[in-house]
Amino acid sequence: MANGEVQTMIELVVGTPGDEGAAAAAQLLHDFNVEYDEPTPAPGELAARLMELIATGQLWVLLARDHETGAAVGVAVVRLAPSLWSTGQEAYLAELYVVPDHRGRGHGRALITHAMQVAREEGADYAFLITSEDDHRAQRLYEAAGFRRTEGDDGPIMLAYERDL
Repeated sequence: MANGEVQTMIELVVGTPGDEGAAAAAQLLHDFNVEYDEPTPAPGELAARLMELIATGQLWVLLARDHETGAAVGVAVVRLAPSLWSTGQEAYLAELYVVPDHRGRGHGRALITHAMQVAREEGADYAFLITSEDDHRAQRLYEAAGFRRTEGDDGPIMLAYERDL
């Protein structure tokens, strides 16, 4: 392990009633949105939604736990969808969050590694993610995990748009 890294335990959240993992993941996702001043449902609502989506196989949730304390310190959410360009699935790393005082210790890298393993096991042959232009730390993490930028220096800047329906 590199200097400052700790051992990370990764668990797949199964989303069954009483699953503490779904509650822990929901709390982390809530904290993520609060940290970045984004609107967020209450953790209980998020946990119920996570369990619903996990049950239908529409997404996979991974928790990073500190090896020594067992505390949930990070979460990754992967959504799978049929690919238009191949017979495989596309994996979208929809969320990746590590609590601020545990960043830089290898938890994010462990989450990405396991998320991509789950995606491959579920038939994905392609993975993508979106991050903000100014989040250089996240960009370094994603590039170290094998992701490549598909816009910018060698192509046009891509803009993300959204709207409520």
